[in-house]
Amino acid sequence: MKHDGIVAPTVQIQPKELSIHGHTRIDNYYWLNERENPEVLAYLNAENDYLNQVMAPIKSFEETLFEEMKSRIKKQDESVPVKEGNYYYYARFIEGGEYPIYCRKKESLDAPEEILLDGNKLGKGKSYFNMGGYEITDNEEIMAYGVDTVSRRNYTVRFKNLHTGKLYKEQIKNTEGGSYAWASDNKTFFYIRRDQQTLLGYQVWRHILGTEVKSDELVYEEKDNQFYMGLYRMKSKKYIAIGCDHNGVSTEYRLLEATKPMGEFKVFSERARGHEYSIEHFQDKFYIKTNREGAINFQLMEVKEKQVADQTKWKVVIPHRKEVLLESIEVFENHLVLQERKEGLTQLRVINQNTKKEHYVDFGEPTYDAYIGTNPEFNTNILRFIYTSMTTPGSTFDYNLDTQIKDLKKEQAVIGDFNKNNYVSERVFVIARDGAKIPLSIVYKKSTQLDGKAPLLQYSYGSYGYSTDATFSSVRLSLLDRGFIYAIAHIRGGQEMGREWYDNGKMFKKINTFNDFIDCSEFLINNQYCSPNKLFAMGGSAGGLLMGAIINMKPELYRGIVASVPFVDVVTTMLDESIPLTTGEFEEWGNPKNRDAYEYMLSYSPYDNVSKKAYPNLLVTTGLHDSQVQYFEPAKWVAKLRTLKTDSNLLLMYIDMEAGHGGASGRFASLKLMAKEYAFIIDLADILG
Repeated sequence: MKHDGIVAPTVQIQPKELSIHGHTRIDNYYWLNERENPEVLAYLNAENDYLNQVMAPIKSFEETLFEEMKSRIKKQDESVPVKEGNYYYYARFIEGGEYPIYCRKKESLDAPEEILLDGNKLGKGKSYFNMGGYEITDNEEIMAYGVDTVSRRNYTVRFKNLHTGKLYKEQIKNTEGGSYAWASDNKTFFYIRRDQQTLLGYQVWRHILGTEVKSDELVYEEKDNQFYMGLYRMKSKKYIAIGCDHNGVSTEYRLLEATKPMGEFKVFSERARGHEYSIEHFQDKFYIKTNREGAINFQLMEVKEKQVADQTKWKVVIPHRKEVLLESIEVFENHLVLQERKEGLTQLRVINQNTKKEHYVDFGEPTYDAYIGTNPEFNTNILRFIYTSMTTPGSTFDYNLDTQIKDLKKEQAVIGDFNKNNYVSERVFVIARDGAKIPLSIVYKKSTQLDGKAPLLQYSYGSYGYSTDATFSSVRLSLLDRGFIYAIAHIRGGQEMGREWYDNGKMFKKINTFNDFIDCSEFLINNQYCSPNKLFAMGGSAGGLLMGAIINMKPELYRGIVASVPFVDVVTTMLDESIPLTTGEFEEWGNPKNRDAYEYMLSYSPYDNVSKKAYPNLLVTTGLHDSQVQYFEPAKWVAKLRTLKTDSNLLLMYIDMEAGHGGASGRFASLKLMAKEYAFIIDLADILG
């Protein structure tokens, strides 16, 4: 791609002083946050026009990539059915369909199919469409489902009679997608309403089917806007639960018996700073995953229903282990399954509740991801779990907990000449500058030579304790088959190596995240996986912050960067509590109203640290309706980079004027952006074709 002679957009400078703690910053592009301003929209469209002009010479290759990615996806596909109650539930795609069709069959997979919802019909003619989950009444007759057609994650709830096919007239707007629960009377429905300023779910309401929404009753309001809220019916069906979580700080659950929907939600264990927990109800007791008593990687406890309030009655089932993170549990009549993480890898541990014998499920690959699937029934000895690796497509297994026999129900089809045996994955540990051992998962085609000449794409996220696991991607084959190596850096800020791994990559230790990524890059170069002129990096959202930080710190290491919906204006955003999600993030990044947090965040904030120097080639993506990282953060960043960078490398920005944080909706439409990003990288690697 050449951009000589193509004039990049210019942005009017309107200096704004931002002062706090006796320190003043000048933000020349603050005004770009005026979403309705015609000049702002004109600038965003100008950036799209510029990108289209610069990438025009490889447009046909971009389209070829899109068709290539699309061709690997099975046009007609179906999920593995899950039995709940009297029905088997599943979703399927039809040829040419962008959205799933949700279906069920009664009592047998040979029974006639009932179509619950057709996403293609619901999404027809809409520039964006997303289903926010559904819930069905105990009598299996009424379905509640949420739909978002703007991409701000505000879901409108509708109710459908599954016997008659008719919709109820009421519509509940601005709800939290997927946080729905029916009471056992088949008519009382609970949902979370979102604050339209902060976009946080903050109220739980009770609705009676067939009544006016304006007559709904408020049953709980979260007063602390640092807490995120969820709502669900527990697996035992006995309780409806409200979960309030202050990420990495404290948790609180409130419970209501589903047979008493007009009652009051009661606190399970009151929130206390430093106490995080989750609960599962079974028969006459609760299992509690808790970090009480210094169990930073969590321990499992149990307590009788009637003794919940007395924490001295909580008994240890699985003690805390320093080297093992307890992630989640699944309870069955005769078995307990633990999802654990050790040295960066997930493990499934099975305990027979009667004999107390236990074993681990064997997976047999050096780097992979495995996790507990959907298991709605208690009285079964079959565990549904999902397995994938960097060479193995997503696979759904039914596992006999007694015989230890795996039954592969489905491996995600990859259309074409794909053969997993043509690829190899590795897992190595990189010694960081402070001695930490960072797992690095790598995949490449067996024919690719490890001589330093191959192009390599390095990916990571590294925030919120989110673990980036070694999973399969059919899209990624478009890189691997062209000789690319792909590496996932499991850096601090995630939780791959346990809770301390997360704690050592947040707040006043956030810079560890950036150093880890750079140390992994230097390892890859020093060990002949690639060279700086063939090393690319990609990250999105908080991973986009990572991209912004590393190119300020070590721009010479990278040939090109893709920063997707990047969180780059850290200080300004975290000072503005009116921006969606800000307050809930204080324990992740710090509150810059405190001087020490302000100064630390200012030291790495990508936007604040742009300077006069050479930067790598850069493609930045965002969405006008993004509710998590507002479009103006990347827009301001690009404008500032254009002014200060001293190189002649590419600086491109793509703004989806109709989408939000997750990009375009639909299983094929979403591939168009991936094709654009990959075309950008492949062209820079000089291997078009």
